[in-house]
Amino acid sequence: MNMVLHDWEDPRIVGRHKETAHVPLAPFATERAALDGYPSTRLSLNGRWRFRLFPNPMAVPESCTAPDFDDTTWDEIAVPGNWQLQGYDRPIYTNVQYPFPIDSDLQAAMVRMAQAFDPRSSMLELQAPPEAYQCPLTVPRQDNPTGCYRTRFSVPAEWVGQSVFLRFEGVDSAFHVWLNGELLGYSQDSRLPAEFDLKPLLRPGENSLAVVVYRWSDASYLEDQDFWRLSGIFRDVTLWAAPPVHLWDYAAQTLLDVDFRDAVLRVETLIRNHGLDAAEGEVDITLFDATERVVARSSQAFTAAEAAETSLTLEAPVANPAKWSAETPTLYTLLVTLKNAAGQVTQIERSRIGFRKVEVIAGQICLNGGPLTFRGVNRHEHDPDTGHVIAEESMLQDLVLMKQHNINAVRTSHYPNHPRWYELCDELGMMLIDEANIESHGVWDRLARDPAWEMAFMERVTRMVARDKNHPSILIWSLGNESGYGPNLIAAANWIHAHDPSRPVHYHPAANAPEVDLLSPMYPSIAELIALAEDESETRPIVMCEYAHAMGNSPGALREYWDAIARYPRLQGGFVWDWVDQGIRQVTDRGEPWFAYGGDFGDVPNDGTFCINGVVDPDREPHPALLEMKRVYAPVTFEAVDLAAGVLCIQNHFAFVSTLGLTFIWTVEADGELLQSGTLLYLEIPPDGEAHVTIPYKPFVLQSGTEAWLTVRAILAKNTVWAQAGHEVAWEQFPLPSGAPLVAQPVDGLPQLAFEDAESSITVFNPVVMWIFDRATGELRSWTHHDRSVASGMRLNLWRAPTDNDLPQMAGLWRAAGLERLEQRTRDLRVEKLAPQVVRLTIETELAPPGEPPVAWGLAELLLLGNGDMLLEQTVTLAEDLPPLPRVGVRLDVPGGYEHFCWFGRGPHESYPDRKTGAQLGCYHSIVDAEYVPYIHPQEHGNKTDVRWVALSNPQGAGLMAVAHPFADGAPAPLLNVSAQHLTAHDLAAAAHTFELRRRQDIILNLDVAQAGLGSAACGPGVLPQYELTARSYHWRVLLRPIDPGMADWGTLSKQRWTVAF
Repeated sequence: MNMVLHDWEDPRIVGRHKETAHVPLAPFATERAALDGYPSTRLSLNGRWRFRLFPNPMAVPESCTAPDFDDTTWDEIAVPGNWQLQGYDRPIYTNVQYPFPIDSDLQAAMVRMAQAFDPRSSMLELQAPPEAYQCPLTVPRQDNPTGCYRTRFSVPAEWVGQSVFLRFEGVDSAFHVWLNGELLGYSQDSRLPAEFDLKPLLRPGENSLAVVVYRWSDASYLEDQDFWRLSGIFRDVTLWAAPPVHLWDYAAQTLLDVDFRDAVLRVETLIRNHGLDAAEGEVDITLFDATERVVARSSQAFTAAEAAETSLTLEAPVANPAKWSAETPTLYTLLVTLKNAAGQVTQIERSRIGFRKVEVIAGQICLNGGPLTFRGVNRHEHDPDTGHVIAEESMLQDLVLMKQHNINAVRTSHYPNHPRWYELCDELGMMLIDEANIESHGVWDRLARDPAWEMAFMERVTRMVARDKNHPSILIWSLGNESGYGPNLIAAANWIHAHDPSRPVHYHPAANAPEVDLLSPMYPSIAELIALAEDESETRPIVMCEYAHAMGNSPGALREYWDAIARYPRLQGGFVWDWVDQGIRQVTDRGEPWFAYGGDFGDVPNDGTFCINGVVDPDREPHPALLEMKRVYAPVTFEAVDLAAGVLCIQNHFAFVSTLGLTFIWTVEADGELLQSGTLLYLEIPPDGEAHVTIPYKPFVLQSGTEAWLTVRAILAKNTVWAQAGHEVAWEQFPLPSGAPLVAQPVDGLPQLAFEDAESSITVFNPVVMWIFDRATGELRSWTHHDRSVASGMRLNLWRAPTDNDLPQMAGLWRAAGLERLEQRTRDLRVEKLAPQVVRLTIETELAPPGEPPVAWGLAELLLLGNGDMLLEQTVTLAEDLPPLPRVGVRLDVPGGYEHFCWFGRGPHESYPDRKTGAQLGCYHSIVDAEYVPYIHPQEHGNKTDVRWVALSNPQGAGLMAVAHPFADGAPAPLLNVSAQHLTAHDLAAAAHTFELRRRQDIILNLDVAQAGLGSAACGPGVLPQYELTARSYHWRVLLRPIDPGMADWGTLSKQRWTVAF
């Protein structure tokens, strides 16, 4: 016997009594009000509603929808809001798997599908097996939390006789609504509006509104996105009124001529007559520029039959309008005015529109005739405190941060966003891929190929287009995400092409299906991306819809992706995954704030930390990765032509503006000290152009061992809505000729040393300094200078706390090799005097997990000098069967108190070998605590690359310095990777959350000859071969020097060399 399906269980029911979709309407009474955007005839129902949560729909009492139902004992809840973040139910985070049980046979079929798929094949070949279509798509009947909302309202007296509509901007996942005890309607699709005509049920005075929201529905199968599953009325609820004959929809098209100069404004209008008699009137369109000057107008009479709709198209020429782009977001105000037969204004609607044309020309997506580059990011709507309720302030914060970091495009992953987001993108200048609320990842193409689901697919796509069609920021429509491919998606693509041919259609994983207008690979390797670009059988543009998965300390190789993009015209950029860590703010009993991820609310199933993959944290604090994006995405680049003569080539990658909005400044520095500076005034480079310029720096003489470099920066010349004048847009650094090699000094004047060779230790000392080395391990037990502890430890280190990218594969290989358990033991230790002031220690060590064979062998040759200096020459040889390593270096334990952290290398933020493009060379000052990067899931962090020297000191100036030191034959030693923290790698690896970390008193100083790259293997390619640590031997030299108060500056100290050899 067939089970009777409720509305929320039947895929063929996507709504009841729901109005047809249209652009957002806000009727204004006067032209002045419309131009100001306020006030409109809208009434917000946001606020405190009565609320009660029931375990499932069957538990909801029928009486709760009655107008006289006593809800005084119910709780109050904020609308908009997600009930899970207001004390009810629990948040659930899943990525691919559904957050509720699905049919076991269907689940098994999906597993077989994934196991049988050859990843080298086209994604179009990944299809559910036939037996999957025999499996039911059930909605939980017992465990389906159901929220009941109630409120009361009265409509203004002036609305009497008008059509009144109730609009929900977003309800998750499905709902029924009652007005005055009568069923008003039903809707699903949580990310698009549901609108209902109240007039048949509306009463004078107070009205009762009841809404029953179902956490799970058949719609949940189409909303399997990678985000928190949160429920409730989470977007605005409004009432609005219109006259019986009213404007219901309008589509504004800006038709540019072949020269992209002049335009025709075409407005297609839809007028509805809710009256009982035919009506006549007039539709006017008026276009205003930013100064409220009328630049175009047109009028047309209409006749509307009773209870019917009529369409009218109006056109008006516009002479050379300013064109919209992300760089020049010029908007015009369009007013559409409805008048009755007597010429009286009955309704005015307002839109901000932009003149632009999107088309594909010669394999490139072009705007107004010019090819585009999408310097993009994917963005989920997420707030750490309110979940999916996004305030305008948060939207603005996102857009400002994006613009400041050279991001020019956003994919609304994976659903239509709040309507205000699009208005802000229009205004500030942000290109959008607008994506339909379709993702059935957990059952793949099972729905896309099922005719019973065609209406659901079509509604989600067509209603998105209907709502958002007038926004100039939307350049591309997206059918959704990761739902396989099949007839339902093909039908949606064909509908868009028929109804809005002005925008290309994107969809992944459509691969090279003919219905999509661009190829949209997801997480391709650079080699795969280049192969796509070199495929002569394809002519479509290529835009990575997701790449550079930014989970935790990530991603690597962004520079290499954009080197490829620069070489191939059809490669037009991509969208980093993703913008914000989707952590939910929590506070421990001790008052420590932290961010929760999947599983932290007892949510089962869950996908753990996979929602923590943004370039900003939930509070929008930028991660170091965002600074890498800013540099790689920079719209201005610099190349050396004749550096000795100061000649550079400056390339303007803006598509529509010259460089007149920028000021170019330059500096010459030597070891971080400013030598010269200047400004290049009024440099005008046309869009996509370049110019050779001469930096007029003067000859200079450097001290021996000094490095010099030229830095050129492009900064904003004037304030903008997203940044102040002086904001840095782009920069480049060029090495200049360095000073002469350093001259070593004799050691004759240094204090003499003595040593004691005991059974368990070796002690080297004089009245100033003492070193004690452990004979069993070869480690430095103690190092004092002027009775002040300097450091201890100095053990070999091959381990780092795994990053999120290390965890899928490399961390397991490292642990299998025992890298996190390595113990250092001595094979041989010899001590001898080379001179009265110099003692040499030769320490041969091996590293092995307890009870297992060695995996690495070390040879450390140390020269200990009478002034307290220690010159370490270290060789590490690795076992042949080791996997690529996380790091190779030495670790020292430095006493707490040496908190001032200074280094000469890249900074100021952390950098890694495959993510250092965004870090400038310089001399930086910090404190150790500030080097902690609070990744929500603790992991390796804080590394500095290309370090020449580093110093730790206390407030009095005493401390420790480490300097990359040339080899005895004069060959330069490798530059260092350095980090200083109050946490060990084991502390980080053992912690699941930031609040589990406990600051150590000592400082862990890592001096690495090599650190592995980051890659993006959490979801995408791993570390590129050139950034893997696969060598079998490493050799480096470091001078370790105690610092006393009052000694010379660190730059000078770093240059001291001694005439002594091993």
